[in-house]
Amino acid sequence: MTTFDDRERAFETKFAHDAEMQFRAEARRNKLTGLWAAGLLGKSGDDAAAYAAEVVKADFQEAGDADVVRKLAADLDGKADEATIRAKLAEMMVEAKSQLMSES
Repeated sequence: MTTFDDRERAFETKFAHDAEMQFRAEARRNKLTGLWAAGLLGKSGDDAAAYAAEVVKADFQEAGDADVVRKLAADLDGKADEATIRAKLAEMMVEAKSQLMSES
């Protein structure tokens, strides 16, 4: 192996790790935001956890956050507007990354 091959392999490994961490952070963010929304909907315990799982699944419909925002906005009709939901997603992304870093 040449130094170039080693560098290429290291770059590919880092890229894969970063992509996995971003995926995990987004999934954690969606779960945390789902738990927040569940509280607004009066859900607790297993019902809140199940709702948070639905929010995580909603993110697989299309690329980006629009699918999650759309689900939450529809479910939280009158309890939170789209701007509030987007702000909560941003807040929970910071929390999700913090949680993942502390687990590593």
